[in-house]
Amino acid sequence: MSLFIAQLLNGLQFGILLFLLAAGLTLVFGIMSFINLAHGVLYMLGAYFAAAAFALTQSFLLGVIVATVGVFLVAAAADRLGLSVLHRRDHLDQVLATFGIVIFCNELVRWIWGNAPVFMDTPAALSDSLDIFGFIYPAYRLVILAAGLVVAVGLYWLIERTRIGMLIRAGASNRVMVSALGVNIGWLNVFIFALGGGLAGLAGALIGPITSVQPGMGDGVLILTLVVIVIGGIGSIRGAFLGALIVGLVDTLGRIYLPMLLRNIADPSVANAVGPALASIGVYLLMAVVLAFKPDGLFPVRRRQG
Repeated sequence: MSLFIAQLLNGLQFGILLFLLAAGLTLVFGIMSFINLAHGVLYMLGAYFAAAAFALTQSFLLGVIVATVGVFLVAAAADRLGLSVLHRRDHLDQVLATFGIVIFCNELVRWIWGNAPVFMDTPAALSDSLDIFGFIYPAYRLVILAAGLVVAVGLYWLIERTRIGMLIRAGASNRVMVSALGVNIGWLNVFIFALGGGLAGLAGALIGPITSVQPGMGDGVLILTLVVIVIGGIGSIRGAFLGALIVGLVDTLGRIYLPMLLRNIADPSVANAVGPALASIGVYLLMAVVLAFKPDGLFPVRRRQG
């Protein structure tokens, strides 16, 4: 039971990190119809910005702020200085251009920070474990869960309860009409793109103390993020949140329990190698099943009429 609870919380924590990535990407794709394969690069830059700020100041909170704001500004500048041209191009051009950005940024990071992984220490105030009804769990991982929940509530409030959220929803439904009413769609797109970048930077900063920060770290997680968006529904914040939790739990629990089950019928070394691979395949099988029965995802965006 202790193992199950620990892995359940680990799966939720992994899902929260996926949500921070998926929320921004689903807004950009669902509202702007822009396929940004460089979203994982923003996640990587957030991790490096946080690690650099932490190394200089020894303040984890300052590192998180620098990563979030820094990547927000980088994303805004990238959209205004070049990517905005791709908004009017077809998806193939967007894929090719942003894939080129991925290659360039990975090499740029290697040139600046080198190939060696960079490590961040867990903040001293969060390095202990908490006793939750007799169950011990790292405090920092609980902070990640709490941060994701706060971001989810904040995004819901922004999209559903504010004027800029109203403009975002209206622009997603009818960009021409919103432009005719005097709204600068170009700057609205910049804000959406930068907001997605800031969330990716926040995810990168939060993952720093758990794993190593290294070039190309955003490439693999981008694939899972796309799976989350497909399962949850393109353009849906609620879908990104629930889809991320589902994928996080399936991936984490599968990596732990599939090897345990396979050891009953196969050699332990084989089970330990095959189990995690089957867990990864299970995520894509889940996506295939969802697409077969609900092509728009489990929680598609409801378009308002009138």
